[in-house]
Amino acid sequence: MKILSLMAASLLIPAVLFGQESNPLLAPWKGPYGGVPPFEKVEVKHFMPAFEVAIPNALKEIDAIANNPKPATFSNTIEAMELAGQQYDRVVRVYYVWTSNLNSPEVEAIQTKISVMLSEYDDKVKQNSALFKRIEAVYEGKEYATLNSEQKRLVWNYHNNFVLSGAKLNPEQKKQISEINQELTTLYTKFGNNQLADEAKKHVLISSEADLAGLPADLKEGYAQAAKDAGKTGWLINNTRSAVEPFLSAADNRELRKQVWQMFINRGDNGDENDNNKIISQIVALRQRKAKVMGYATHAHLRLADKMAKTPERAMQLMEQVWKPAVKMVSEEVDLMTEVAKKRGENITIEPWDYRYYMEKVRQDKYNVNSEALKPYFQMDLLREGMFMVAGKLFDLGFKPAKDVPVFHPDVKVWEVYNLTTNKHVGLWYFDPYARAGKNSGAWMTDYRAQHKLGKGSTTLVSNNSNFIKGKPGEAVLVSMDDANTLFHEFGHALHGLCSDVTYPSVSGTNTPTDFVEFPSQLLEDWLLTPEVLNKYVLHYQTKQPIDAATITRIQSMGTFNQGFSTVEALSGALVDMKLHLSLAPSIDADEFERTTLQELGMPKEMVMRHRMPQFGHVFSSDQYSAGYYSYLWADVLTSDCFEAFLEGDGPYDKAVAKKLKTYIFAAGNTRDQAEAYKLFRGRDASPEALMRKRGFAPKKDFKKKK
Repeated sequence: MKILSLMAASLLIPAVLFGQESNPLLAPWKGPYGGVPPFEKVEVKHFMPAFEVAIPNALKEIDAIANNPKPATFSNTIEAMELAGQQYDRVVRVYYVWTSNLNSPEVEAIQTKISVMLSEYDDKVKQNSALFKRIEAVYEGKEYATLNSEQKRLVWNYHNNFVLSGAKLNPEQKKQISEINQELTTLYTKFGNNQLADEAKKHVLISSEADLAGLPADLKEGYAQAAKDAGKTGWLINNTRSAVEPFLSAADNRELRKQVWQMFINRGDNGDENDNNKIISQIVALRQRKAKVMGYATHAHLRLADKMAKTPERAMQLMEQVWKPAVKMVSEEVDLMTEVAKKRGENITIEPWDYRYYMEKVRQDKYNVNSEALKPYFQMDLLREGMFMVAGKLFDLGFKPAKDVPVFHPDVKVWEVYNLTTNKHVGLWYFDPYARAGKNSGAWMTDYRAQHKLGKGSTTLVSNNSNFIKGKPGEAVLVSMDDANTLFHEFGHALHGLCSDVTYPSVSGTNTPTDFVEFPSQLLEDWLLTPEVLNKYVLHYQTKQPIDAATITRIQSMGTFNQGFSTVEALSGALVDMKLHLSLAPSIDADEFERTTLQELGMPKEMVMRHRMPQFGHVFSSDQYSAGYYSYLWADVLTSDCFEAFLEGDGPYDKAVAKKLKTYIFAAGNTRDQAEAYKLFRGRDASPEALMRKRGFAPKKDFKKKK
């Protein structure tokens, strides 16, 4: 069972009031492909009753394992845990689809209560002393030596997860941890809802077309459609990254750029009912208390105990190694922008709302590459087909439209995934590309069902979700090259799930540490600009012609262009995140901490963190990436070194390298230590030098193809 969370039995309504027949969430999934989520039958009113049945049912299964009178074995304890709580798991997975994609006042009304229920469940399971004794008995017993490598890893995972959740604490300490967890869960929900509210309620409405100077036609149409959807006249810039960043890159009106930029970077930081600063302070204090009860120096030390980096010091060492050359490159980029502005007769000092705009002018001036001129070549639907091609060449996966699969919104489309060689069914890929009210901003991957071979087994159901602006019906949806990169990134996560080939669900697919899980996704970005993709899937939406060879050469020559900005933008957030969770200050003022820390780091004044603290959902809407935003940089060490393995061979589609990549990385899930897995793939540890070369902080390496 993939352990997620729970509530006290005393709060439950009797299960007989809500039979499986009347609540679609409680019944096993039916239909094709081994069963699929019954999205078309689900309503918000079903969630609370479903949890009120599924939670006690799961607890009964857990208690039966914990109180088994027979001696603990791998089969009657660990495998039994893997098979327990399936009904609960199904309910949770569908619930998170609603909170992420279909949030509404009705969903918000039940979120806090359900979040506490899930937290209580998690504590009840992981603080179950009898259960932990059985897990520990398997971990320390003679049978352990006879298990295969995946089984040993599974046992280690269970033991480690329970220990890091407080299984070895005394009853009073366990009570403290449970209370802290419930408080944190409530705050996480409030933080996320505040951010969503700021994104939904705040916007910039433009009434004069003259103020749209510089914007391409498709972008103006998207903003016009957004206004129409909101019942307004004019052009509406929603408070989301997908709407804001294209505007900042193209709009000539500097005052409007400033207005839009300020709206976006101040999400959760407006001193109103949706302000997140106090919540951050409360979260940090609770995390400090929890770490102390657990016996760790700081929250950062607790969070990294089971990650690849192992300690905050190792993560900080990598970040500091990259920080100084990245800041130096930003200074060089700003000099180029200032020079271009002067050429245009604009005697200005580059401000944060200018960076993306003049970055584009430099791109045009230095490389003769116009992002907006390239955009007609990047069609979302065709890029999707390009991703399918890459998946076929690297991992032998094919995609075809799936039939009779319910979806949670009409925009969602579904593909069946199969093995190209054997034609065997592999799983389903759901694609939800467009922004809508109640949907989290950004892009992400979710798995609805993990692959495993236990019992009857199951195939993978995964989803990619984006926030592209939906244009007029029947028109091609054009995206920027950066957005195309993000498409490939999230599809890398999906492939990580789809390639999974393991026995046990809790070590399947993307169930790996955060500083490893970003490796497969960031890696796939490197295939976007391969000739095989560019020549067939990056075609002008009107002429159907590929980008001309000279332009492709110029694009490829831009390999390290703007790496200063992109590195500092993300790395500043990672450093602030880590320093915040290493701090032992009794009270944190979020705004002041962010400002002071960035000053001490020497943050360039021309830019801000990619996610300022009041909107840093990775860190404050859950615990998943707290003291862990460094993971993207850590994973890129693996990514950079891995792609060089292809370049040292026959290129990006080298079959031998791809086979090893699938075997040891994409198919292996969490069945072995990640450092060991990478060494099996590469024959050695990853080299940070490859990252420095990739980002332009060290000289490039000449890769000569084999003859």
